[in-house]
Order: sequence, then structure tokens, then C-alpha cells
Amino acid sequence: MAELSLLNKQLDALLFEETNTVANLANASALINDMYEDLNWSGFYLYNETTDELDLGPFQGKVACMHIKSGKGVVGTAFADQQIHRVANVHEFPGHIACDSASNSEIVVPITKDGKKIGVLDIDSPSLNRFTEENEAELGQFVEVLLKHI
Repeated sequence: MAELSLLNKQLDALLFEETNTVANLANASALINDMYEDLNWSGFYLYNETTDELDLGPFQGKVACMHIKSGKGVVGTAFADQQIHRVANVHEFPGHIACDSASNSEIVVPITKDGKKIGVLDIDSPSLNRFTEENEAELGQFVEVLLKHI
């Protein structure tokens, strides 16, 4: 793993010896919300095997969709194909789900541990093209650090 960014060092320290997954996800979303500018949502959707949906998890920001089907919208697509999706303009994404009409760009990082799909980290911005390649790399590493604590 590459050297940890300040964000990821803070996450690792914040979650040190904490075993409560909900608490860890809540603090992780709060940390992103504090460290990144120009966001209107940062949080998690967690996979529900029974319904094959992603259910709303801990987050910071505006109200959100409660359930997203696997394979639907940016969140469901990133979860289904297990790839990071960095979308400059969500309104141009086929099948985009507008949970918040103020969101214009989005980045979604799948969360998988030991082959088991857990969910996704989802971050929205009211600005177009908000997220960079550097953000993508940092947030991919953020999920790796988070996985050590869940």
C-alpha cells in the first residue's frame, strides 16, 4: 500500500481499537465530510442479501434514498461491477437515481472484505467534475484502511 494520506492516517487513528461497525462507518463519513470541501453527502450503503439491495447506512449530509437496487444508478452499478465510479456529471449517467437533485458529481467506492460484498462508500457534490484521480486513489485507500476496522 502506498503511503497513507493525512485523511487515511486520521481514519486509522480514529478507528483504533474500535470494533463497532456502525460507529466506525459513522465516524468515517463524518471525517470525509470534515476533510473534503464542496460536498453535500458522504456515507455508506450496506448490502442486504435478502433483498439484493443496498440499504442506507451511516452518512453526513442531506436526506438520501433508503434502498438502491444492485446494478441501478451510480451506487448500484459500482456495487454490482465492484469498480470505483467517478462521475463528473451524474445527470449524464445512464439510469442515474436522483436522491438529491442538488448533486451533480459523485464518486462511489465498493467495499468488499474476504470476498464478501459489504456495500459502498458514496460521496456527492453539488459541483460538476468535483472528484479527481487523486481523490479516487485516496478514497480507494480510505476503504482499505476502513476494512481493517470492520
